Amino acid sequence: MTSKALTTVVLAAGKGTRMKSRLPKVLHPIAGRPMLGHVLAAAAGVDGAQTVLVVGPDMDAVSNYAAGEQRELKTAIQEKQAGTGDAVRAAAAHISDRDGVVLVVFGDTPLVRSATLAGMVDRCRTASDIVILGFEAKDPTGYGRIVTDGDKVVRIVEHKDASEKESAIRLCFGGPMAVRAQHLPQLLSKLTNDNAQGEFYLTDFVAHGRAADLDCSSVICSESDIQGVNSRADLASAEAEMQKRLRADAMAGGVTFLDPDTVYLSFDTEFGEDITVGQNVVFAPGCRVASGATIKAFSHLEGAEIGEGAEIGPFARIRPGSNIGRKAKIGNFVETKKAKIEEGAKVSHLSYIGDARVGAGANVGAGTITCNYDGYNKFFTDIGAGAFVGSNSSLVAPVKIGDGAYLGSGSVVTKDVSADALAVARGKQIEKPGWAAAFRAKNEGIKKASSGD
Repeated sequence: MTSKALTTVVLAAGKGTRMKSRLPKVLHPIAGRPMLGHVLAAAAGVDGAQTVLVVGPDMDAVSNYAAGEQRELKTAIQEKQAGTGDAVRAAAAHISDRDGVVLVVFGDTPLVRSATLAGMVDRCRTASDIVILGFEAKDPTGYGRIVTDGDKVVRIVEHKDASEKESAIRLCFGGPMAVRAQHLPQLLSKLTNDNAQGEFYLTDFVAHGRAADLDCSSVICSESDIQGVNSRADLASAEAEMQKRLRADAMAGGVTFLDPDTVYLSFDTEFGEDITVGQNVVFAPGCRVASGATIKAFSHLEGAEIGEGAEIGPFARIRPGSNIGRKAKIGNFVETKKAKIEEGAKVSHLSYIGDARVGAGANVGAGTITCNYDGYNKFFTDIGAGAFVGSNSSLVAPVKIGDGAYLGSGSVVTKDVSADALAVARGKQIEKPGWAAAFRAKNEGIKKASSGD
C-alpha cells in the first residue's frame, strides 16, 4: 500500500458547552498538552496515515494548533453540528485513496493508544470491512451499546434509542471506527437523522454495512483508554489517568518517586536512570533530567535541563531556559530563569539567577539576585568559574564577575570584577556612640507625656 493508504479523520467540531469555557474543548490540556495533541500523536503513530481534521466554523484556534502539530494535515469544516456521521461526510472530499482505510477518531479522547488504533487498522485491512472499538463499561449509561451475533457486530444502538434489553448490554462503543474507504460513499449515502436526536450517527455504519453483507467486527480496549472528556470533572479524571501512565513509565525506566501520587509529569518529560523525585514536584513541559539527579520536595521545573547527579530543591523553581550542570546544586527557595549553572556550581538558598551563567565550581551565597531587567530590556550576568559571591549581593546586569573573584556580602555590583579580585560595594558603616540609648529615652519621655503619667 502507498503512504496514503490510511486516512485518519479526527472529529473536533464539538463546542464543548459543558466545559463552561471560552477555550475550545479539545484544546484543554492533559499533562501539559492539549487533548487534541494527544489524539493527533496517537493517530500519527499508526503507520502510513494522512490526517483530516473536522472542525466547526470559526474554530481557527483548533485548526491552527493542529496544523502546527502536523504539517500535512487537511482541514474540513462541518457547517452545522448534525452528528458524527455528518462530520465524516464533511471530511469525505479529502479522502481520495479508495483502496485504503479510513480511521475515525475523536479529538476529546486523549487516552487512546496508538497500538489500539493500529490493531483496528490492521484488522480492517486484512479481515473486516468495518471495525469498531469497544469496551466493557462499569456503568454503560450514556454510551452506545454494541449488539452482537456471536463474534460479529450486528449494530450499535445509541443510549437514548436503546430498548430495555439493549440498555442492559455492557459492551459499549468507544468512538473510533475503521472502514475500508471503498465502502465509505455508500455508507454515508445511507445515513438518515431519523432518531431521538435528529442527527446523523456514525454508528449507523454498522447496520447499513451488515445490510450490504459487509463484515463488521470489534477490537476491545480498557474503559480508561477511551474515556471521553465532556466536562471539567471528565478533564480531571483523564488527567489523573494520564498521570498514572506517565508515572508508571518513569518508574519502569529507573525513577524513584518518594510519593508517586503527588508528582505531576508532562507528556514530554524525559528521565534518565537512578533519579529520585521527592513529594509534590511538578514537571511542566520541556524538562529533561539526566541520570543520578535528585529533585527534592515542592520543586517546580519547566523548560529545563537537569544534568547528571545534580541536586534541585526543596522548594526550587526552575524556569524555562535553565540548564543545570552536572553535580550542580540549586537549593531551597532558589529561582533560575534562562540560566546556565555549570558543573559543580552551587546556588544553595534564597536567590534569583536569571539571564546568567554561573561558572563551574562557583558559589552563590544566600539572598543573591541578578538584576537583569530595567523595565524594558533583559541583560546578562556572567559569573566566572570558581567565583564566590557573598550573601545578599545584587549583581546589576550587564556585569561580569571574573574567574575566582570574591564579592563581599551585601555588595551591589555595577561594574565588572577582575579574575581573582575582591570586590566590596556597600556603604561605609558609621557608628555613633550612645545614640540608641538617647533615642529610646527621648521617645519614652514623649510616650509618658502623652499618656498623662
